[in-house]
Amino acid sequence: MSVLRGVVTELVGIDPTLAAYVAPDLPAGAYADRIGDPDRRFTLAAVREGYLLHYGEPAALIDMEPDLRLLVGDALYALGLSRVAGAGDLTAVAELSDLISGTARAHVEGDGERAEALWAESAQRLA
Repeated sequence: MSVLRGVVTELVGIDPTLAAYVAPDLPAGAYADRIGDPDRRFTLAAVREGYLLHYGEPAALIDMEPDLRLLVGDALYALGLSRVAGAGDLTAVAELSDLISGTARAHVEGDGERAEALWAESAQRLA
């Protein structure tokens, strides 16, 4: 099972109504495929999908109205962070918290390129 499929399966387990928005074909998790630790891999995939719901084109959850996209994006941030926090991986919690706030700041400033650079840097540090 792909890491993104695992994220979506867990999310739909929490709220079955979200099954209506799952894309028929799920790609590999962007950046997450570089991560060896399963909790970090899951978290990075969840946070990335949450980020895409906020700022781009999500890979796994499609055709949502804007307000629902924001709420589900936040839920994915929380789902991912709770995984590494539960494993006691405070380094990953700090890295991902900085990533979430840094990419939000980059988007507010209109700098999508910097946001993607932050993703690449965080994925490398988490690997």
